[in-house]
Amino acid sequence: MKIIFMGTPDFSVPILDEIIASGHEVVAVYSQPARAKGRGMTLTPTPVAKRAQDYGLEVLTPINFKQEADQDIFKSFDADAAIVVAYGLLLPQAILDGTKLGCFNIHASLLPRWRGAAPIQRAIMAGDAETGVMFMKMEAGLDTGPIGLIDKIKIQSHMTASSVHDDLSRLGADLTSRALAALQRDSLTFVEQEDQGISYAHKISKQEAEINWSASAQDVKNHIHGLSLFPGAFTHFEESGKQIRLKVLQAELVDKTHSEHKAGQIISCGDGLIVACGSDAIKLTSVQRAGKSRMSAEEFLRGSELENGSYFKMLDRS
Repeated sequence: MKIIFMGTPDFSVPILDEIIASGHEVVAVYSQPARAKGRGMTLTPTPVAKRAQDYGLEVLTPINFKQEADQDIFKSFDADAAIVVAYGLLLPQAILDGTKLGCFNIHASLLPRWRGAAPIQRAIMAGDAETGVMFMKMEAGLDTGPIGLIDKIKIQSHMTASSVHDDLSRLGADLTSRALAALQRDSLTFVEQEDQGISYAHKISKQEAEINWSASAQDVKNHIHGLSLFPGAFTHFEESGKQIRLKVLQAELVDKTHSEHKAGQIISCGDGLIVACGSDAIKLTSVQRAGKSRMSAEEFLRGSELENGSYFKMLDRS
């Protein structure tokens, strides 16, 4: 089939690869405009734009689709379908109607749970037992369209948003290949979403990423894993009279009684980095000090002044 692909981040790239490998003709690729990045603020194309250029594909980067000229260009490709994967723009009806079969989205959640911008992070932060990818036909509403295919995975205790992201990206590529084959045969049935259990995966704010040690150990672990690697859950500790910021990228629950310790207080620096929470305790296993690379908690402790009884805490925002 003739396909328009619309995507922006790394998550979308394997799906573009699979569409091409499956023999479909990608007639155009849409992605977000290049952004200024790095110390030199160099304009950097998105991961999808880079991969499309490797294939020699045309890449279009409209700011939005409000202009009729942009809508006309989209329709001029005379595509059978558009595949949309984390593109980053809401599509107007003129675009949704701009191909023969419609626009189809690969969404990384089990809709109607976690509609919106950060479904992977929110699923882990909420302690969901499973997640997945869905191939859906797009409507004007936010992730409200009917579902054609679903694949699920269990969220294991060691999984972070980064690892789930990679698993779902690969799963989404396979799902898209199967869905396009079924569309081509006119054998794909779409089912309306349930109207119960709707939730929204709002974009993660920087302030929200700070660890609340007063929460339960399970909730703290979910928070850490849900934000790893980006933007990274963080906390602060005092060193040489200064407040030092520390990202925590991975952790595990421990069976540790700590009635004599307060939330955020370090129980042990010897048997790993074990920290008291509002209830129970957690062992930090992977961290990143400001300005440094990711390291194990043991490596971090060797270069730190922290000791048993020291505190991690939220900064006073009053």
